[in-house]
Amino acid sequence: MAATENNIPDSRGLNAFASDPAFDALLDIYLPEDLQDRLRPELDRMGGLVGDRLEELALAADHNPPELKLRDRTGQRSETIEKHPAYEELERYAFSEFGLAAMSHRAGVFGAETKLHPMAKYALVYLFVQAEFGLCCPLSMTDSLTRTLVKFGDPALVERYIDRLTSQDMDTLFQGAMFMTEQAAGSDVGAIETVARQQDGAWRLYGDKWFCSNPDAGLAMVLARPDGQGADGTKGLSLFLLPRHLPDGSLNAYRILRLKDKMGTRSMASGEIALEGATAYLVGEAGQGFKQMTDMINMSRLANGVRSAGLMRRSVSEALYIARNRTAFGKRLIDMPLMRRQLSKMLVSAEEGRSMVFHTARALAASDGGDRDMAKVLRILTPLVKFRTCRDARKVAGDAMEVRGGCGYIEEFSDARILRDAHLGSIWEGTSNIIALDVMRAARREGALDALSEYLRRCLAESDAELAAEIAPCLDRAVALAERCAEKGSDEEARRAASGLYHASAAVFMAWEAAQMRGTAAEDRAMLARLVLSHRLQPRDPLAAAEEEDPRLSDLLSRAAIEPQARRKAAA
Repeated sequence: MAATENNIPDSRGLNAFASDPAFDALLDIYLPEDLQDRLRPELDRMGGLVGDRLEELALAADHNPPELKLRDRTGQRSETIEKHPAYEELERYAFSEFGLAAMSHRAGVFGAETKLHPMAKYALVYLFVQAEFGLCCPLSMTDSLTRTLVKFGDPALVERYIDRLTSQDMDTLFQGAMFMTEQAAGSDVGAIETVARQQDGAWRLYGDKWFCSNPDAGLAMVLARPDGQGADGTKGLSLFLLPRHLPDGSLNAYRILRLKDKMGTRSMASGEIALEGATAYLVGEAGQGFKQMTDMINMSRLANGVRSAGLMRRSVSEALYIARNRTAFGKRLIDMPLMRRQLSKMLVSAEEGRSMVFHTARALAASDGGDRDMAKVLRILTPLVKFRTCRDARKVAGDAMEVRGGCGYIEEFSDARILRDAHLGSIWEGTSNIIALDVMRAARREGALDALSEYLRRCLAESDAELAAEIAPCLDRAVALAERCAEKGSDEEARRAASGLYHASAAVFMAWEAAQMRGTAAEDRAMLARLVLSHRLQPRDPLAAAEEEDPRLSDLLSRAAIEPQARRKAAA
């Protein structure tokens, strides 16, 4: 009896960068020209690791979560977190080999003579997260803590820790964390009860922090209320840098009480801590802690969006691979119209997310360069990305699992892990309601909506005139809705207004990207912009007869993810 043909496609060994032609085309737009030759080989190397070695490590780390050891074998207090070797190897790739937490803060990564453009970091993280999500939280916290410390900290404090925060040597590296959440103060940061007291010439912290990721990090940023000095609410909070160990090598006076049993990001430790007079250092001006912490939170929110966009890309890549290589009822799945429709909807969300995060990285570079208008654009794009990209990732990851079918529900593949991880983005650093309200706050108080509207219209002016004319009315309506919501304080409409503004911005950015491209890449980007209009912004009758499939859709899907010949076949 002949063996049954294996009809379970496995993309193991596929290079996540080489198989993504749109990524390469977008690099020509978003990555500075003098950096492209240096970074492309690293992206190709990362892409090869993502499709093979990093995927293997990520599955192993997810199946073997960290464990908290309260005492060593002699009975002495240790409170060490034992990480699986697979997770430690992932750390080595991220922090050491690729310098993902260091490259935005110092020269030397990949031999560069200066620190690298933000797009370099986000492009590499966009690939890395397609294999491993959990580690990206400590990675982004280390990066954003360093940024916040340099921006607001005393120069002597910065000098003390900067080399260790940006080290690529795992033996000297200090990872970062952010301890903010309390039982009585989740999104309501002004309700924080942790107290800071000046004792013996030093600040000491007292209180409980309820959800602390990377709780054994070398350094953490902590919000606390100076005893007897601060007002109520966020105005009374100050920002402190909390070391895990004191200069003499002893543990600081805070205890890790337990680790969380999480739905996702199981590879990475999150826990609860009790501050019992822990020594800490004031960062910036007393009473300005929330404003200073906001800089770190916003960078974490942008990183969350990048990670969610990367998860969507992984999901779409897997779904396209399965659809091309699995047969049912005598046909390839990709040849079935209903499947093509489903894939196209997934692709639109994933490409919206990619355009939004890449363009926000562009705004970040301009803002850090002193452009005040782009600082306002960044202020509103960041919560827009955090709000909608992170929500869309949950849907796209679930749809990709369905494309794989029953095997997608099995933990031997990564579909289930990706779906679990995808739910995190819309919770950490602010739930969807909080973030949508922040979009409205930026519009109402900081003039960010006016700056974004003006900027988007400039982008349309640089786009194809016909396509720009199609997008402009939707942009007008999205901006008008956001203005009404912000002016009237219509909180109940905040999510709808933020979604409309997100989709309109994505359509504009795609049209602008198309104008910078040539050939089929430009055609694909323009088509995606039109799909955003039809799927997300224009009215549709749910009971009307369906339009005939656009004949260009198959071509778009065929180019969305290619399968290079040179790839390692998965072991039988």
